[in-house]
Amino acid sequence: MAELTEPPEPQKPPTRPGLVRAWGRLPVAVRVLAIYVIARAVTTVLFLMTSAMSGFSSRFGVAPSLVTLVTGWDGQWYWFAALNGYPSVLPLTGAGQVAENPWAFMPIYAYLSNAFGVLLGGWPEGAILVSLAAGYGACLVLYRMLRLRGDDAMATWAVVFFAFGPLAGLFQVAYAETLFLLLLFLALWAVMLRRYAWLYLLIPLMGFTRPGVLAFSLFLALHGVVRWVTRRREALSTAQVVHIVATGLLAAVVGFAWQVIAAVVTGDSSAYLSTELAWRRNWIPGWDGAFLPFDGFVIGAQYWFAQWGLPAWLAVAALVAAVIGAAALLLFEPHVRRLGADIRLWAAAYLVYLLAVFFPQSSLFRLLVPLSPLWGAAAMPRSAWWRAGVVLACLVGQWWWIYNMYGLGNTIWSVP
Repeated sequence: MAELTEPPEPQKPPTRPGLVRAWGRLPVAVRVLAIYVIARAVTTVLFLMTSAMSGFSSRFGVAPSLVTLVTGWDGQWYWFAALNGYPSVLPLTGAGQVAENPWAFMPIYAYLSNAFGVLLGGWPEGAILVSLAAGYGACLVLYRMLRLRGDDAMATWAVVFFAFGPLAGLFQVAYAETLFLLLLFLALWAVMLRRYAWLYLLIPLMGFTRPGVLAFSLFLALHGVVRWVTRRREALSTAQVVHIVATGLLAAVVGFAWQVIAAVVTGDSSAYLSTELAWRRNWIPGWDGAFLPFDGFVIGAQYWFAQWGLPAWLAVAALVAAVIGAAALLLFEPHVRRLGADIRLWAAAYLVYLLAVFFPQSSLFRLLVPLSPLWGAAAMPRSAWWRAGVVLACLVGQWWWIYNMYGLGNTIWSVP
């Protein structure tokens, strides 16, 4: 007869420390706010360190105030637009070309900051408040978006990486980026939830906050194709088809609307493009070309490789390799694939948009921030060492960016 034995005791799940349990019981909005406040405190310390290290060679001079730093660069243009509006006569350089002017900067952030500035005592205070509040909203919506594609830990760590990221200084400077990110994330979230009606509000707000809504039009076109191809797996109603087509067309119209407004106000049909190209001429003295899609990246790659003493053909080869590498990442990297089709389609559409319209220079770091939903892929590995390493890399990158762009800002490549 078989020997009778006591059945093994059931294994108890490992108990989590009290602080971890308490953290998990907090509302998501509170947890995201705690992460955000700590991240902004760290960034503030980095700005203060930058101020203390700023010297005579710095764009901002010796020991500039925190307000001086965070309202620098493009912040001055938003400030100017808020207080003076947009010129009906385009300023010209000594050579008779259109000079830099406020038409390159969309109005919503400038005027919204001015509205809060009236209440707080000045435009800088209003701009900082708008950037900080919109940044928190963007973090919260990013969590909600990524929670659709993974668990709480993944979404939370993605918010950590985003809030502490290399470009986290943007959360508290007078730039329109965080407001645009909030609107963009809301729009992506609406698409992921198939609540397309929200896009009729969000697309115009995005389009008049900063450039980039044309990328969203391309994204909606790609999204519509994927929804049609996969309609057997996910039902696609006639109403949804109408919404996708209509909002995609709306995004295209809004994407060109600012150019039309600039043309009507100034009487110059090329007012907006000429204004944008004024910045490109700063990088290539003597260049007097017109805007051609995808031309900027080719010219820019050749320009930078020439600065480094490398041949032009290598610049083109590097550009092609970068495009292939980005495509492979979005198509085949397993963590990125788990983010779902919509996030990957947005990333692809936005990268195509940048290739089509942008001249690559140091602002490219900032212009890559709308790809932040991809932080979800970096947050999927559960290794504590990996997560700590990513946060450390983010902090190092953040310090490098703030110090070079704001502490120095005195070389051709240090423009935020």
